Amino acid sequence: MLAGQEGFAGGWLFGLVVLGVAGLFAWGLYAARKKRERLAAFAASIGWTYESSAPQLVGRWRGQPFNLGDSKRASHLMAGTHRGRHAAAFEYQYSTGSGKSRSTTVLTVTMLALPTYLPDLEITNEGLGARIAKVFGGQDIQFESEEFNRRWRVEAAVRKTAHDIVHPRFMEFMVAGPSDPLRFEGTDVWTWHLGGISVVPLHERLDRLARAVDLIPRHVWQDHGHDPHPAAGGTPGTSGSPVTGGSPGTGGAPGAAGSPGTGGTPGAGETA
Repeated sequence: MLAGQEGFAGGWLFGLVVLGVAGLFAWGLYAARKKRERLAAFAASIGWTYESSAPQLVGRWRGQPFNLGDSKRASHLMAGTHRGRHAAAFEYQYSTGSGKSRSTTVLTVTMLALPTYLPDLEITNEGLGARIAKVFGGQDIQFESEEFNRRWRVEAAVRKTAHDIVHPRFMEFMVAGPSDPLRFEGTDVWTWHLGGISVVPLHERLDRLARAVDLIPRHVWQDHGHDPHPAAGGTPGTSGSPVTGGSPGTGGAPGAAGSPGTGGTPGAGETA
């Protein structure tokens, strides 16, 4: 009799565990569906598009955070225009380690298209990882502002272009703002943040990227085949969407300009 009771109790417990797992799985599916619906509705409300999965983005760029880990996946892609520039935001994840030490990192990437190709330039926080990297020979270009140098690490493919872009006003902008990294690569500029995608900070992050682009001096653009202030009758060049254009670093076909939900106009490149 006792053995029968124990068997009954064990079966009941097992049933509860199965129900619990099934409930969690069902809740996960429901939450994922609601997230897709919420992002799709937001994108539509500002005239953007939405894709729940974006495998075409994996392997498209070389720099951070795309050069980290394995099992990479891009999802929840929203794309459109912001202040007259092609823009995108998406969720990106990758895994590192193995066995019990394996972990997955989820990030949000926010991106703007540039009017022409620029050499790689990456501005990241001066944290412990940066200091360790420099001990082993990692690059960190120094500038006139000690405050800027203490806060930011700058790596660049072309040192002259880095100094042209990171002029005093650009340094003031970076020091006064949040500790969000920036990377210029090919015809795109982006920032990335830990955590899944959210619509709340989207416009703020896009505005910061747009301001960074606006601060690039005219002669930098001219050195790379684009004039933000062409002579009368000329047509300024434009690159395609960072997520729907051509191959990385080249820009795709131009698209219609507009500003979703902001009514802003594209800023002209300012001169340092």
